[in-house]
Amino acid sequence: MNSVARRFQHLKQNSECALIPFITAGDPDLETTAKAIEVLAQNGADMIELGVPYSDPLADGPTIQAAATRALQKGVQLEDVLEVVKTVESKIEVPIILFTYYNPIYYRGVKSFLKQIKDAGISGLVVPDLPLEEAEVLLKPAAEMGIEVTLLVAPTSSQARIEAIAAKSQGFIYLVSVTGVTGVRSQMATDVKDLLADLHNTTNKPIGVGFGISNPEQAKQVKDWGADAVIVGSAVVKRLAEGTPESGLKAIAEFCHSLKQAILS
Repeated sequence: MNSVARRFQHLKQNSECALIPFITAGDPDLETTAKAIEVLAQNGADMIELGVPYSDPLADGPTIQAAATRALQKGVQLEDVLEVVKTVESKIEVPIILFTYYNPIYYRGVKSFLKQIKDAGISGLVVPDLPLEEAEVLLKPAAEMGIEVTLLVAPTSSQARIEAIAAKSQGFIYLVSVTGVTGVRSQMATDVKDLLADLHNTTNKPIGVGFGISNPEQAKQVKDWGADAVIVGSAVVKRLAEGTPESGLKAIAEFCHSLKQAILS
């Protein structure tokens, strides 16, 4: 199983910024999800964030919400998502980070859930509705099992809170670039540059920036501001959902390649 932290170490040695695309599992279908993971890994993705469809996704904007709704209407559940991961895990070299809300974890029991995702080949975990104050229930058993739980820093976080999150987060720190939900935006908030500088002064852990990055120019801008990773979700999900599954796969391959080229330059 590929470690998120080790992947970042390797990229740092080569002075590279990581590209982490996000897709919603099961949209348009599970077979396409498996192909999409392989396509992204072949076209510049350094890690892949895989979203588990959820009925009340508080952090997700309209594009990802719509994708999750379509997947849920087809009956896609966590177990189906993990079966997909099992089929592709041996074919790719990049870590897969599972993005899920806390309810499915609570429902299955923390240790049972962690064992389930580890056995499938998951390397990392992002749980957007798990506050720092309650994160220890997941962080400790996950660390013991070799699953890296990445915590989110919001633009509104106080310095004390940023320091506490940075100390606890595993793999990397997920800096949310905007106040609100995910989604494509026409330009990046300039305070991201200051937030990145503050975080780098607080920790030596890698920092990934997500929410709102929608084109290669924005990806390069965020990398130039000091991000160690660029996370792109809605813009990938939108392309994969348009047209036929084949045309969607072609679109995300080209888009992923263009993003990686932009942050290499």
